[in-house]
Amino acid sequence: MKSQSESAILVAHEIYGINQHMIYTCKALGKHGFDVFCPNLLDRPESFVYEEEQEAYSYFMTNIGFDKASAAIQQKVTELKALYKKVFLVGFSVGATASWICSSNPDVAGVVGYYGSRIRSYMDVSPACPALLFYPEIEPSFQVDELITSLKEKPQVEVHKISGQHGFSDPYSARYLESSANEAFHIMLTFLKSKG
Repeated sequence: MKSQSESAILVAHEIYGINQHMIYTCKALGKHGFDVFCPNLLDRPESFVYEEEQEAYSYFMTNIGFDKASAAIQQKVTELKALYKKVFLVGFSVGATASWICSSNPDVAGVVGYYGSRIRSYMDVSPACPALLFYPEIEPSFQVDELITSLKEKPQVEVHKISGQHGFSDPYSARYLESSANEAFHIMLTFLKSKG
């Protein structure tokens, strides 16, 4: 049932699916007056555990991929836009990249992406809405500073480099860094409330 909020947030999960981190994030955002939704983009009922990282990544890339994930997000945005004045996307890792792909949709009021490393493969996307992106200091698969420099050249894109590694915002991860998680959450909340 819809609350009194005029803004909805769609949380796009990582390769693991709707796990404890996604539930934690949805509850944290819900405490600030947003209606929060987290659709299952994996086409399977259970989430992967962190020890299954390689299996989870392989499953996502083989069975879902960014085209299918972004199409599912776009469909949910259309449904939510019929009920809410504004719809925001908050994505993590592959969910951040899929949300970035959806940022050109005029029905999206804003996008927040945490460590969307594959955004570098979708630099042709020009967001039609404000986009806030977070990257850790180090990513093993690419040069963070180079990507940040390129992203900052795009209009409406704000990028922050946060201390820590990929997964710094996840309290259930070995890479969790509380100070960085709190810093990013505060910046995200300020962004969402200013656009909401």
